Amino acid sequence: MTTKIRNKIIFLTCIFAFLGLGVLIYREWVVQRPFAVVLFVADNLSPSQLAAGRIFTGGSGFRYGLESMPHVALVTPRSRDYAVADSAAAATALATGQEVNRGALGLSPEGQSLESLLSLARRQGRATGLVSNTPLTDPAPAAFYAHATDTSDTTALAVQLVDEAPMDVMLGGGASQLAPAEQGGTRKDGRDLLLDMRQRGFDIVRTRAELENTPGWRSPQVFGVFSDGDLAFVEDQPRYASQPRLADLVSRAIGLLQYNRKGYFLVVNAGLSGRAADLGRGETLLREIGALDEAVAAALQYAGEDALVMVAGLANSGGLQLNGFSFAPDRGIAVLGTSAAGIPALSWATGPSRTQTKEGSTTAEVVASPTERPAPVAGDSLVFASGPRTDSVRGFLTYPQLNEVLRKSL
Repeated sequence: MTTKIRNKIIFLTCIFAFLGLGVLIYREWVVQRPFAVVLFVADNLSPSQLAAGRIFTGGSGFRYGLESMPHVALVTPRSRDYAVADSAAAATALATGQEVNRGALGLSPEGQSLESLLSLARRQGRATGLVSNTPLTDPAPAAFYAHATDTSDTTALAVQLVDEAPMDVMLGGGASQLAPAEQGGTRKDGRDLLLDMRQRGFDIVRTRAELENTPGWRSPQVFGVFSDGDLAFVEDQPRYASQPRLADLVSRAIGLLQYNRKGYFLVVNAGLSGRAADLGRGETLLREIGALDEAVAAALQYAGEDALVMVAGLANSGGLQLNGFSFAPDRGIAVLGTSAAGIPALSWATGPSRTQTKEGSTTAEVVASPTERPAPVAGDSLVFASGPRTDSVRGFLTYPQLNEVLRKSL
């Protein structure tokens, strides 16, 4: 081989290597990193309960908006030490990419602190937000900022939220955990965490109107708490007009976060679906799945077509099923109650047995195994996704795999 030919080969090899590197950089950094990343998490987002909610909301021909998202997968909620994970372990695995023990928040089985996606997003220069229709210290949202082994110590988790998790926008419930006992709260350390946040420059908002009037022309620092505990269930919202709905929280958070030039990462906990299951309130659970769908629609509308939006189910409890042979158009109360054959429409695998009378109709919710409260059940949870990098959201996945999809997009 002559020197001239060898030099041509070396030259062509360098050209192809350079082009290949350019394509890789373009795909990984220029095209695939969305400006907006929005992650929804919710308990009891299983195929059977989604189907029940769909029929209840609009009849057998109805589809939720989130079901139009192009990528769908199933994920198995499990922890390192148990076959069935709780919300804390499932959310931590999604937030950090590592499976942990039941009850752990941001801690490995060896006790090491794990970095969450919210922390990574801050390091990358993104604006960050956390939204929840239950207290911000509930296990699912806390998994994205806290490091703890006791999910019941909400006053300690509130301190971590305020002192160690400087997110730009935080909206949810749990005001009583932020106020000292002498002011009607539950804190025994005397700290007024809302006052602390105000002194750090945060706008403190307590009502829907105050949230809507929060200035959006500057870098946001907004801390909103709208109830002492949970926000109102869907059927109770008319009595709590000053409280924002989950869809309101999502749309306003996106409006505040979108001015960061490096983009934003928003985590949304639709926690009232899990709360309804914990209480054995089947009809309420179906309504809350509809509220989740409305919030996802708000995210898709306000974040834009190029946003990465993911909806991930966490733990399942109670094993709710919708039984019977209702007519195809039937929905709402028409598919509940007891059939002519005496079969109750709603039944649980575990939980408290209850019978409700509503507007002259009887809704019977029975259980195969009565317990004080619904027990965790083994079952896969649904994941929906749209936007860049979500092509891999298909088949059967794990939470660490979902974490990888999100991590590469931040």
